[in-house]
This record gives sequence, C-alpha cells and structure tokens, in this order.
Amino acid sequence: MKRTKRVFSSAFKAEVALEAIKGVKTVSELAQEYELHPAQITQWKKQFLEQSASIFESDKKKNEELEQLKTERDELFRQMGELKFENNWYKKKLK
Repeated sequence: MKRTKRVFSSAFKAEVALEAIKGVKTVSELAQEYELHPAQITQWKKQFLEQSASIFESDKKKNEELEQLKTERDELFRQMGELKFENNWYKKKLK
C-alpha cells in the first residue's frame, strides 16, 4: 500500500530542527520518534541554520525601508504645503 505524501508545518520543521541542533538526541533517535527519515531531519537542520541569520537582516532592512518611506512622506507633505500656499496666493491675486 502506498503512503500518502505528508505535509509538515513550518513550526513542526523548526521544532525538529531545533531538537537536532541541541544534540540531546541523535538524528536517528529523532527520526524514529517523529517517524521521519534521518536525511529529512538533516536537511531541515541545515536549512534552519542557513536561514536563521536572515531573521535579523530582514529586521534591519525593514527599518531602513520604513525610514526611507518616512522621509519620502515628509517631502511630499512639504511639497503639498508649498502648493497650498501658492494656490492661495494665486486666488488672492485673481480677485
């Protein structure tokens, strides 16, 4: 009988990868416990370690993008103020 493809959540993958990183149990023991192939656990562990640094990079990148958006917003408000002033000046001159 064929086994259906199992889909694991990212939280489950992270949990298994963290246990593998801790090293309390061997990869073989974890594979038996979670009914997974040891190669799968090793792959998740490798993927977790490679992508863990990006968590902190994305925060820095988001902050830089947010700061840039704030400066653009401030510049647009300044331009709006100038245009309102000019518009009012022209209205007074036409009367």
